[in-house]
Amino acid sequence: MSTETLDKTGTMDKVDLKTLISATADTIAAHADELTALDQAIGDGDHGLNMKRGFEAVRTEAEAFAAKPLPEALKAIGTKLVMTVGGASGPLFGTLFMALGKEISAEPDRASLTAAFGKAIEAVAARGKSQVGQKTMLDVLQPVHDALLQGKTGLEIADVADSAADATVPMKALRGRASFLGDRSIGHMDAGGRSVALLVRAVVESIEGQA
Repeated sequence: MSTETLDKTGTMDKVDLKTLISATADTIAAHADELTALDQAIGDGDHGLNMKRGFEAVRTEAEAFAAKPLPEALKAIGTKLVMTVGGASGPLFGTLFMALGKEISAEPDRASLTAAFGKAIEAVAARGKSQVGQKTMLDVLQPVHDALLQGKTGLEIADVADSAADATVPMKALRGRASFLGDRSIGHMDAGGRSVALLVRAVVESIEGQA
């Protein structure tokens, strides 16, 4: 199966889902040590390993996922992440993909993709009982959604994600394990936010490479 993505004007380009899965798994694997180090500073210290395990599990079933219609593929990927990532991140990243799959159409245009992504973010917020500004992955997801609404190109959106992850550094954590540290959580990047930024750039660069 191939899915489609959008350029700045809203036109569609074909993208192979298997290639996207490989790109995201490669990126998480390459940055696993970095993600672990970030999590060791203010979390459980297992984020990088957990994310790597989950995305490698998705990679092993890439052929089967790619054979499904896009909504079903995303829901299946989300379920696999819940089952294999573990910790707090598994349910949150899994919810992101499952909710996106629930809301998206088989052949989305930019407007419907953006709307579905917004609903997926709401699902993550509900699952984590969190909101923007609490030093979580939402602090990267929401700016990415805003960039989609603004019609930014893929590479511009990736830059927005990177900047949003950097912006979690001075924040005080108000949710999750990091919140137990209080002011000591200030000065460290949120590992979940960094993972979101890495995934966004991996998807964008994979799409640009296929264009």
